[in-house]
Amino acid sequence: QQTPNRFCVCCCLAQLPARALTCPLFPAFSTSAALCVHQGRPEPLDLHLGMFLPTLLTQATQEQQDRFFMPAWNLEIIGTYAQTEMGHGTHLRGLETTATYDPATQEFILNSPTVTSIKWWPGGLGKTSNYAIVLAQLYTQNKCHGLHAFIVPLRQLGTHEPLPGITIGDIGPKFGYDEMDNGYLKMDNFRIPRENMLMKHAKVEPDGTYVKPLNAKLTYGTMVFIRSIIVGDSGRSLARACTIAIRYSAVRHQSELKPGGPEPQILDYQTQQYKLFPLLATAYAFHFVGAYMKDTYHRITGNIQDGDLSELPELHALSAGLKAFSTWTANAGIEECRMACGGHGYSCCSGLPDIYVNFTPSCTYEGENTVMMLQTARFLVKSYTQVSSGQLVSGIMSYLNDLSGQHIQPQHVAARPTTLHINNPSSLVEVYKLRASRMVEFAAKNLQAELNRRKSKEDAWNRTSIDLVRASEAHCHYVVVKLFTAKLSEIDDPAVHAVINNLCLLYALCGIIKNSGDFLQGGILTEAHLIQVNMRIKELLALIRPNAVALVDSFDFCDSMLRSVLGRYDGNIYENMFEWSKKSPLNKTQVSNCFCQPDTKGS
Repeated sequence: QQTPNRFCVCCCLAQLPARALTCPLFPAFSTSAALCVHQGRPEPLDLHLGMFLPTLLTQATQEQQDRFFMPAWNLEIIGTYAQTEMGHGTHLRGLETTATYDPATQEFILNSPTVTSIKWWPGGLGKTSNYAIVLAQLYTQNKCHGLHAFIVPLRQLGTHEPLPGITIGDIGPKFGYDEMDNGYLKMDNFRIPRENMLMKHAKVEPDGTYVKPLNAKLTYGTMVFIRSIIVGDSGRSLARACTIAIRYSAVRHQSELKPGGPEPQILDYQTQQYKLFPLLATAYAFHFVGAYMKDTYHRITGNIQDGDLSELPELHALSAGLKAFSTWTANAGIEECRMACGGHGYSCCSGLPDIYVNFTPSCTYEGENTVMMLQTARFLVKSYTQVSSGQLVSGIMSYLNDLSGQHIQPQHVAARPTTLHINNPSSLVEVYKLRASRMVEFAAKNLQAELNRRKSKEDAWNRTSIDLVRASEAHCHYVVVKLFTAKLSEIDDPAVHAVINNLCLLYALCGIIKNSGDFLQGGILTEAHLIQVNMRIKELLALIRPNAVALVDSFDFCDSMLRSVLGRYDGNIYENMFEWSKKSPLNKTQVSNCFCQPDTKGS
């Protein structure tokens, strides 16, 4: 049975062991539905379920899965994923933890050689986990072979005491995530068997010989998987915030539209609609893109299992860029929803502060967003270079193949007002495609100009990085509009199609207004087009208004999931807000009268 506050991770990989399994946390879930991660408040087991087990499934050999997966599934061992260090996070090549192979004992010796090499932030590490998948620089035969993953025991089974050579603990209070025991890990000459290196793609022979993987990026498969999942989570988190803000806006009455008239619902104010409806459309867009990313990840992963690695670079670039694009957008949108609820949005009873503090870290974990955009930019520049040299590129980058025919002058656009069909999502996809291709071209040419002036590629890249990030953002925006539009063709019900079509139009048109400079500077649209776009947005707000509450209800968040007085399904807000306030800890004590005794001495 579908449970709205959880989503399946491991069974989606289609690589579960071929045996009957029952999830130990949720016994009602069978193998086909099984391993689920809470999508509400963070929990100490989140990384065990969301990263430790999936990594075993995708990076471990069959023998290693037989040794570790079933005990982990049955919670006999509880694992986390230890990658980030105190001194390095997103820059993986800078990680300092070492794993040096000793052929005499056929063991790896793990060390944290510096203070900055101490593993820092892994969830569940502080108190919960007794195992970790540790990312470390592999040394064998006096040579470093880069980052590899190792299964490392941390605490004694039975007593849960740290093993000799292991220093471990909690990193302390944070901005949010109070339930999560984010921890630190320092290793001093800690030995593990050779067989504890995850060896599905790369391995070390007993004599120390290193066998490299078909592609070095295969080692980072877990990160690509999590980034793909984060895109969908951005949609879910923004959808929760929109549900609260729109339901509240339908209950809250304030001010007057006409002097002496009744106070209208604040959702009837156009300014409130302009705050919330584009965010609602964005939540739907990210929902569809998240589903696409999940399917794409599993399809390409399946191809990799068959030896086809051709799409791996695109998957890496797309997951990095969309992770950054979606989390930036959703994070800002959640705060916008809070402010749209006025003063009550600041209260914890709204549920919005909780959503914000729990979602905000996604802008940083699994890759800091600006760095993610620059990783995507490398793929964009590479694709542009191929097209410039006469080659054709495939996949999502194929739009660059049309660059030679896209040089339309602004005056020509002005002479052809039909360039923009304002009610046709497919026409808007073309507009976004033009923007993306122009900005990729602009960034690539600026990069080349810097290279022509300077010898250092690194210096040229740094001096062009603003343009490169903007190109990646434009590329991701195009992908989202394209995928949202493609989803419309799958909707058979005419009434549902009309409503979702309006959301799609609103998402695309609001993006044009917010980035109008890109469209004007590129000669893609004119001032007259932007006037049309603004008028159409206002019309769409009015069209969406009657269905707004139904659209958030369709996300199917139960009250226990939202944990919001303002977003209650029954709309009974004020009575429950009063009852909620009575439960404040301050109301459980009486004020001592010693502070207000009269001065009997007359002094």
